[in-house]
Amino acid sequence: MNRALELLPLPSVQHPITLVDLDTVEPTYTLRPIREELIGLGLDVVAWSTAETTGLGEAGSVIRPEMRWVLKRPGSLILDIGYGVQGAKTLNIIEGAWDDQDLKILAVLNLGRPLTGSYEDMLDYVRELGPIHGLINNSHLGEETTVSFIQEGARVVSEVGEVLHIPVVATTADEKLRDKLGSSDGLGHPVRYLTRFMPHAFW
Repeated sequence: MNRALELLPLPSVQHPITLVDLDTVEPTYTLRPIREELIGLGLDVVAWSTAETTGLGEAGSVIRPEMRWVLKRPGSLILDIGYGVQGAKTLNIIEGAWDDQDLKILAVLNLGRPLTGSYEDMLDYVRELGPIHGLINNSHLGEETTVSFIQEGARVVSEVGEVLHIPVVATTADEKLRDKLGSSDGLGHPVRYLTRFMPHAFW
């Protein structure tokens, strides 16, 4: 899963926003290096800081005790459970995850990733994830992303959604492409523009 963060208004005391880093699949590309920066923006971040991690790189200890109870926190929660089928299994450690009616699982799909680089690959990938409530087209090539590649991703993700009867929630794109892409992709899905923090989050 690409973990570019959506540019959100700063949370208020009445409606806090919590980010939870449950990514045990790609522990070299996480919220840990930017944890303090995000906290400074008013977000609550449940993740190890780089200084706290032990072992080889940042892969030593990945689960904080408070992660088990994050669904009891007030406000909105965004859980990053990682990339790939193994990532979905991480929800098993969250108390009440499979019983919480408000928890929505969204598959974030990138046509530029090896596991989801074609219609067939993407279809197989989503089928293996288990219950999914929605799809997000996050097709990009980093700094080389073009509007045409985003639109191609939107087409493929939509075809997958039609076959599996899963709605497409949105397309995401770098804020820098707003003037070229507009408010919706070529299939009418809303575009959620991102400010990318993750390029400097590699440990």
